Order: sequence, then C-alpha cells, then structure tokens
Amino acid sequence: MMTPAFRFTQLRKNYGKRPVLHGIDLQIGQGEFFGLVGMNGAGKTTLLKCLLDFCATDGGSIEIAGVSHRLTESRKPLAFLPERFMPPYYLNGRDFLKYMLKLQGLSYNEAIALEMLAALDLDAAALSRPVRAYSKGMTQKLGLASCFLAEKAIYVLDEPMSGLDPKARALLKAQLTRQREAGRTLFFSSHALADVEEICDRMAILHLGELRYVGSPAGCREQFGAATLEQAYLTCIA
Repeated sequence: MMTPAFRFTQLRKNYGKRPVLHGIDLQIGQGEFFGLVGMNGAGKTTLLKCLLDFCATDGGSIEIAGVSHRLTESRKPLAFLPERFMPPYYLNGRDFLKYMLKLQGLSYNEAIALEMLAALDLDAAALSRPVRAYSKGMTQKLGLASCFLAEKAIYVLDEPMSGLDPKARALLKAQLTRQREAGRTLFFSSHALADVEEICDRMAILHLGELRYVGSPAGCREQFGAATLEQAYLTCIA
C-alpha cells in the first residue's frame, strides 16, 4: 500500500488558551489533488504552518511521505507558496528565481524560466524588474513560477489564486493539469469553491478547528442535499 503524501493524526494546536485545531485526522494520497476550504479563522493557514513545522503543535503527529514533519528531510520533496508571499524587495525576478533554485541545488535555465513565465502570463521583462515594483498579481505569478520550476513531487499552496486575473487563473489551472498528468500531489487552501470543485479529487471543510467533511466535491453536494457546492458548504457549517 502506497505511503500517503500527508498523514495528520490527532493534530492539536492552541494559541495561548484558545484551541485552533481539534484533533485533526486526515490522509492525502500521493498524486491526489486535495483542497482545504473554510472561513477566515477556521484554521487553514495554521494547519499548513503546522505541516511545514513553522509553528509548534500541541498534540498529535504529522508525516510527509512517511517521514515526521519535524525532520528537515521530510520537506525535501515539496514546494510551498504562502498566502502572503513577499519576495525580497531588493532582488529582481531573475535573481529571485536563481536564488530559490540554488537553495535547492538546482541550476537556473533562462529559456525554461521564460517558458514558465509565459505559461503563467508574466511578461518576460519582469525578470529584469525589481520585485518591489511588481503588482500583487505579478508577485503571485513569480512565486508560482519558482514552485513549478523546482519540479517537486508535492505542492503546498496557500490561496494560490490570490491576486490573479481571470486569464491568469485559467492558465494556472492548465499548469496544474500538467502537474497532475506528471503524477504530482497538490494540497491547497482556497476560499473559491468553484476552483475546488474544478480542480480537486477530494476536499475537506475545516470549521472552527474541526473537519466537518472530507470527500469528493460531488459527494459533498450529495451528502448535504445541495444543488451546488456553495449550498452544501453553507449547510455543512450551519
């Protein structure tokens, strides 16, 4: 039986005396596209921070491809893009991509970088511009490009559609389709239920620190007797 890409077992996290995650049990398979949805403050970003060992947990365990998330080696197969992505302001786009690839022992190839920028609708001139002059959408595209250029087996993306216009969103979905065809795993958070329904094999609804639903988007509509995923979500958290 294949080892899951992620395994959360009775994960708990508190901020002071306030519990944020209550005994989360969740498995995400290798090659699976999995979406995490929930209101602001539901605990989505906290769950991702715990996964990446950015903050201490208060109970339970997390494994990445069978390795404890506390070990640095566990994160070698994944690339991560945070919700509030802010590259060093003093670098230009090319320097940032070179830096990120060098950190992972990878070489920078200008032709491949330009191909990736075009696939995400980021102008080639952005490579020579300082990132402090980028718009929110341009910054997001640069961050996504750095993830995909690393060609990791697992992508963890926190609100990856944030700041993207309709064309860029469509191109990102096309890029994700290519990643799926290559057998890669995607674990992402989103407020956009339509994106989750279109992209994901399975999804989880996190509400008040608890998993209220885990399964396919179609199964969610069926379980809550709703015509749309949005209606199912509202019924689930009611």
